[in-house]
Formats: sequence, structure tokens, C-alpha cells
Amino acid sequence: MQVFKEAIIRLLKKEVKEPIELETPPDSKLGDYAFPCFGLAKQLKKSPMEIAKDLASKLKPNKYIKEIKSTGPYVNFFVNNGIFNEAILKEILNKKEKYGSSFKKNKRVVVEFPAPNTNKPLHLGHVRNMLIGESLSRILEFNGYNVFRVNLNNDRGIHICKSMLAYKKWGDAKTPESENKKSDHLVGDFYVLFNKNLKKYPGLENEVQDMLRKWEAGDKETVDLWKKMNNWAFKGFNETYKKFEIKHDKVYNESEHYKKAKDVVLDCLKKNIFKKDEDGNIFVELEEYKMPNKILLRADGTSVYMTQDLMLAQLKYKDFKMDRSIFVVGSEQKLHFRQLFKILELIGFKNIGGCYHLAYGMIYLPEGKMKSREGTIVDADNIVANMITLARKEIQERHELDKKEIDKRAEQIGMGALKFFILKYDALKDFVFNPRESISFEGETGPYIQYAHARICSILRKFGKRIDKNFIDKTDLSLLKEKEETELIKLLGNFPELVENAASSYKPSLISRYLLDLSQSFNEFYHIHQILKEREELKNTRILLIDSVRQALRNGLNLLGIEAPEKM
Repeated sequence: MQVFKEAIIRLLKKEVKEPIELETPPDSKLGDYAFPCFGLAKQLKKSPMEIAKDLASKLKPNKYIKEIKSTGPYVNFFVNNGIFNEAILKEILNKKEKYGSSFKKNKRVVVEFPAPNTNKPLHLGHVRNMLIGESLSRILEFNGYNVFRVNLNNDRGIHICKSMLAYKKWGDAKTPESENKKSDHLVGDFYVLFNKNLKKYPGLENEVQDMLRKWEAGDKETVDLWKKMNNWAFKGFNETYKKFEIKHDKVYNESEHYKKAKDVVLDCLKKNIFKKDEDGNIFVELEEYKMPNKILLRADGTSVYMTQDLMLAQLKYKDFKMDRSIFVVGSEQKLHFRQLFKILELIGFKNIGGCYHLAYGMIYLPEGKMKSREGTIVDADNIVANMITLARKEIQERHELDKKEIDKRAEQIGMGALKFFILKYDALKDFVFNPRESISFEGETGPYIQYAHARICSILRKFGKRIDKNFIDKTDLSLLKEKEETELIKLLGNFPELVENAASSYKPSLISRYLLDLSQSFNEFYHIHQILKEREELKNTRILLIDSVRQALRNGLNLLGIEAPEKM
């Protein structure tokens, strides 16, 4: 907790002139906080062990620190548990759903996600993108940042024309209504159909290029078809976003800005920032920055992804004047963003220092890799439906409930399982998503954490008394001496700093790991110690403790976009 860290830093500053960084020891037997002395060895010309021993003998315990001792190259500090317990539990009781949050910062952050193509439904890869983007947005907001969620629809280009051409040739005027099919799924069917027929009809590649040229020339028939199919895609996307509780503050469409993007490229050509090759392509030289050169405008006048990204970066800055612009995009696009940020720097973009590519790895199913062009993709809607079905089966095996209650819990648990399983991994890590494993009530899963929360709610219902700011007067926090109790309180005290670390490192997975640790710590405590059957004062004190755990679990789950059920 900050007040104790500040007390330790004040003590150390009397003897140490260098910047002070405290660590948390791996074992609580070694103390609550530790100061490593390696950085002082060169300056003082002593071994870190000698320095730690000297410092420990000079520093005196105070109101906040009950013991100071050296262990190897570390000075270890043990906090006054009574004061520590009271400070943390009082803060949670007072702040409730705001516990762990930070004061308002005068910083504006734009988080861009999931930037889909409008030729297919959102798939499992987009789910990972959305969950990282939404969770990070919540964490940053909780830390006091002014966050704007934006989306870019890649709604034009060759890939979009592939679906359009397939529909024109083999669509037979089908509609989502006539096929009883979700609208974006119908669009995706024709993207798959194009790729299936490509070997049979090799001339399709030339036809699709011709369709793109017609679209860019404003051909009415082509534009009308494009509008119809894009509207189907948008309608389907919005239905999926709603399932994930995602709302964007602004949506950009590539089609609305690509012409202006071409103007930017042509202007930079005039200024000699960009060059033209012998084939007539406009490109930027990047080899001196250890990257391949990049074409920005083809000889036939058509643009590439990079062209519109240059324009969009400037549009976002004009709209939001942000301090930080975070792009949530797969790690396979690392080179693209290195090139983009360098090109923006070359053309004099003001906010280049604030641009950040939040890369994430691949997500696989037990059956292997997904390929949208082959139709082996697992779309977001089907995975959601599957998770809710699995959750419903689990609930029906455990309880006899009416349909309305089963449906409510199935959605809470199914969506929680999906979100947590994905967000528990570091963004860059590739992993296999196993739906059955994710829905388990045991292990490193969302339902495991939700169940810990629900179990606490059940105990509090049985207790039956209101826990308000005056309730602390009915407790004696010095009674919380058991190992399992002190471990719980330390974890509770770590929450604000952990949330801050998750925000500064852009790592929602830190929140996931914390929630697993807190749930496991609570379950160990609950397994060993009585609560409701204890004498009055100890019962009240432990009730306050578990209510604080409930609040921290709820706050952490909310940062991941996961519901905290009161009954399971």
C-alpha cells in the first residue's frame, strides 16, 4: 500500500541518495517490502550484502514499520499489521467500486480496435482483439485517463470486391432474410465462395481488379452492390459488439478517407519525401532505417493499407488531440506499424511519440489454425453460442432452476469463461483456446473466480447484516493474525499498484493473474477457518475481510469486462 511504501522510502532517504525502488519479496517470511542494494555497490565500493547489513542496523522501526532486517543483498521491511489491516480494509470499505482507481489525469488516450474487414464476420482472432482493447480501455479509465474507443472499418479494396464479385456471379439475389442468416455471415459465405472458385475460374483475379477500378470510378451498379453488402456487414458487426458490450466513441470508414489519403501521398511526392519508381509506383525509402521500402500508391492510382493509415493517424489527432494512440493489431503486422510510425515521422506528424502498436499473438483451436478464405474460421457468434451452451449444461447438472435464471447465469458464466481464458494470457503469447477447459469451475478459469465471488455473497446473505462505514466499529482488526488472513490482506493492498502496473504496461493479463491469486488465497482461508460460527467480534472482523475480498474481485472482474454473479 502506498502509505507504507512512502514511509519506507522516507526512512531510506536518510541514508540513500540514489533513486529508491522497492520490491515485493517472493515469500512473506522475508518481509512485506524489500530494498535491493546491488545498485549501491559500485558507488560505496562494498558488496551488496555488506550494504544491506549496514542499512538494516542504521534504520529504525516506526509507527508503520515494526521490523527491519537484512537478508543477503536485501533490506527487508515488515509492516505493522494492525495499522496495515485497518488502512486497507477501511479504504476498501470507503471506496467500494472505486477501490484501486487513480485520480483524474490530464491525459487523452485513443484505443483503436478491432478494425475488421467488411468481407466476413468477426472471428475468434477479432474476439481476442476486442477483449484486449476493451479491457485496456477500462483499465486506463480506472487509472484516470480520458479514453476514447475508436474503430476503423476496412470497407473497400480487393478483399471487399472478392465477396462482391462472388455475390454478383452466384448470389441469385439472396438476402439475410431469404436465407435466415445473420447478415455478416452471408457476406462471409461469398468471400469463401470466391476463393473456392478461384482455381476453377482463374480469370476471377482480373475481374476483381476491374471491379475495384469501377468502384473507385464511381460506377453506380458497383457502388450500389458495395453499399448493400457493407450494410449487411455493419449490421452483423454491431450485433456482435453488443454481445461483448463494446461501444465505440467514433467509427472511421476507409472508404470515406482514402481519396484524401492519396492527396497526402501526392503532396509528399512533390516535397520529395516520397519517390516514384520506374514502374510509376509512389514509394518511401526506408532501407536506411533497416526496413524494406514501402509502396504507398500503385502505378494504376489504387492505394494500399498504409495509405489510409497515414490519413487516419492524422484524422484521429485532429478529432481527439490525444497524448497516446494505441493500435490493437496482431503481431504479424509489426513491420507494418514500424514502417507506419517512421513514415509519419518523416512527414512531420505531431503525435508520433504517442503512437504505440499493442501487438498480440495467434489464437488456435484444438483442431488447428483458422483460415477465413477456406471457410475453416470460427466466428465470434458461434463461439459465444457454444460457450453459453456449455455453461447452461454445467448449471443444469448442478441446480434445478427456472429457464430465465438458467439463461441469465449461462450468459454470465459462458461469457466470463470466454473473456477470462483469453485475457489470462500475455497479449504476445500464442495459445490454444479450449472451450471445455475454459468453462471449468476449477483451475485457472473465469468460473473459478466468479464462483469465489458468489460463495462470498452467499456467506454475506447468511450473515444478514448491512456492512457500511460504521460496521468497522464492530470489528477488532488486530484479530486478523492467521497466515491466511495476512496473505489475503496483503493481496488486497497490492490491488491499486497492480492496476497501475497493468495500465502503464498495457497488460490486462496482470489483472487476470491477480484475480486467480486472490481467489485461490480466499479459498485456502475459507477451507481452514470458520466465519459465521466464530465468536461475535472475530465473526464480524472476518466478515469485513471477506467483503473486502468480494469488492476487489468485483472490481477486477469489471476491468476485464466480466460479470461478478452473486449466485452460481
